[in-house]
Amino acid sequence: MKDARILIVDDEPPIRAACAKILAEQGASVETGENGLAGLEKAKAQEFDLALIDLKMPQMDGMQLLESLNRLDPDLVKIVITGFATLDTAIEAVQKGAYDYLPKPFTPGELRTRVKRGLEKRTLLREAKRLREERERNLLELANEKSRTQTIIQFMGDGLLVTNRDRQVVLCNPAARRLLKIKRPLQAGEPLTSVASCPDFIELVEKAMVLENDQEMTSREIPPPSPSDPVLMANCAPVKDEKGQIIGVVTVLRDITELKALDKAKSTFVSLVAHELQAPLAAIEGYLDIILDREGLEAPEKTRKILERCRDRASGLLALIHDLLAISRMESARTTREKEKLRLSGLLKEVMELIKGKALERGVEMIADLPEDLPSISANREDLTRVFTNLMDNAIKYNRQGGKVFLRAKAVDDFLRVEVQDTGIGIPPEERGKIFDEFYRVKSKATQGIGGTGLGLSIAKKILEAHHGHLEVESVLHEGSTFRVLLPV
Repeated sequence: MKDARILIVDDEPPIRAACAKILAEQGASVETGENGLAGLEKAKAQEFDLALIDLKMPQMDGMQLLESLNRLDPDLVKIVITGFATLDTAIEAVQKGAYDYLPKPFTPGELRTRVKRGLEKRTLLREAKRLREERERNLLELANEKSRTQTIIQFMGDGLLVTNRDRQVVLCNPAARRLLKIKRPLQAGEPLTSVASCPDFIELVEKAMVLENDQEMTSREIPPPSPSDPVLMANCAPVKDEKGQIIGVVTVLRDITELKALDKAKSTFVSLVAHELQAPLAAIEGYLDIILDREGLEAPEKTRKILERCRDRASGLLALIHDLLAISRMESARTTREKEKLRLSGLLKEVMELIKGKALERGVEMIADLPEDLPSISANREDLTRVFTNLMDNAIKYNRQGGKVFLRAKAVDDFLRVEVQDTGIGIPPEERGKIFDEFYRVKSKATQGIGGTGLGLSIAKKILEAHHGHLEVESVLHEGSTFRVLLPV
């Protein structure tokens, strides 16, 4: 993405600013336009590699801009971003030249991934254009079937490596060179061992050279030489002559790094959920066994205490399930949360009223500084209520007896800044980078006996990212913590 020239056309200033910031951090050169006409003028003034285009805009909408940009530069990669995603609009956008379709809200990771793919497409289009111009200078080459086949191979997304019976490389397309980290031009007939040094890969090709008649392919996952290298899946098939004799091997390489990471994340998540569910269920089962056995339950008060513990454990389980459902809902690409124009001061006062009882139980004083003239924001009320309820609840739970919680809000540039500050136990410096991880909870003597699922801050961060916001923390051990929320106006 470094040095890529990107145009962002959207009538929402926060969207333009957020997208520009994310892409600029990746080294891209970014220009923005507040509507279709402004974006078209920018495209006429300079050449861009990729354009992010909103559909609903005044003064030339996204569909009209797509058609104009197609006429201006057919090879410009265009990605539609919209909060009104439907199948019909997606089909129409693709028909008008859009390369991809990104529904709002989207995460920074989703934006970076789509833009990266689009820029790869732009690179392929440029290379194809260069080859077309080169072939046009030689009409005989244009008519040559071998040349056309070679072009297809060169632009395959998967790596293609062909080895002859003497273990010499006779073909290696650009994707294979990229996946195998080959940074030099290859000469025809180079030994396979000089191109691929991984023993597992060499062994797989050797195995394909001697396949029996009833075997057609061998496959193996190739482990990366270092953690920064991709994980590859190699599929090898023998090439036979008209007599059925093996004369070489064709190897197709595919990058499965993201699939492996996703599978690992799924396994880790399932393991964590199972662990979190096991403890409270085991406790409830133990309490119920005591009641059924009637051991030491002569006094009704003992039975009542055990039942209260069961209830507390069940409540914890229910809270965990609610949090898991919230994570699933937010990570589902199909879910679109309805937003409305909100006055944050009123919502924050409702949250304070909601948890006032818990503050009284802990003897914690809540102090608010919430100006009535705060600017409005576009947000989902239920989601933001969840965020600030979690932050205020934590400020009370991890506070000292008789402590204080300060809730402040103010407008800063194009953002609303909300701070939740407590006078509690604080967070150790080495733990601050982990508290937004799923199921992570700081373990110390000070936190013993404090309940929670370990999902609240993770959910809050995901919600704020979906609103193009930000969550950060400052803390001094034994003195207190400040959680700061930034939301675009």
